Amino acid sequence: MASDHQASKHQQAGSKIVIFEQENFQGRCHELTAACTNLKEAGWEKVGSILVHSGPWVGYEQPSWKGEQFVFEKGEYPRWDSWTNSRRSDNISALRPIKVDSQEHKIVLYENPSFTGKKIEIIDDDVPSFHAHGYQERVSSVRVQSGTWVGYQYPGYRGYQYLLEKGDYKDSADFGAQHPQIQSVRRIRDMQWHQRGAFHPSC
Repeated sequence: MASDHQASKHQQAGSKIVIFEQENFQGRCHELTAACTNLKEAGWEKVGSILVHSGPWVGYEQPSWKGEQFVFEKGEYPRWDSWTNSRRSDNISALRPIKVDSQEHKIVLYENPSFTGKKIEIIDDDVPSFHAHGYQERVSSVRVQSGTWVGYQYPGYRGYQYLLEKGDYKDSADFGAQHPQIQSVRRIRDMQWHQRGAFHPSC
């Protein structure tokens, strides 16, 4: 069926996330195993807490994969400040599973658009601070050669998050950044994350 084929683009086998209306896994809950482009249209005005059974997933501030991004790996997120420290928004309007199709990781980040200027190349490592590696330039374009990564606006995995899946990002707008600034990156590794705590919801 055509509809199933289209849905598979944003569906990862075995992915499961539960969203709750209130903080600390209270109130109405809803289980997702595939992408939802608009939670409000699905009847969810507010997401107060999140439990990821299997992932990873990415949430978006606005419908249709727009606005600030939030990456969720397996575990518990009892309130909004457990999934973001940007302090700009507590709104989640869309969710989709992240495809992780490689155990190897290689990423190259460039100072200027279209893969020009100074660059930093990272292979199979998490980098909490580009400054510590002697790279203090802005990041205007990115080439992800393998693996799936999260870029962060500030050192120490803080600030806005940018999901970087395999492919080319010719300009910072391509990975959802308003300003060409990434100062730390880390790898996403599917199913290698233990669940924090042992809360099991009723849904």
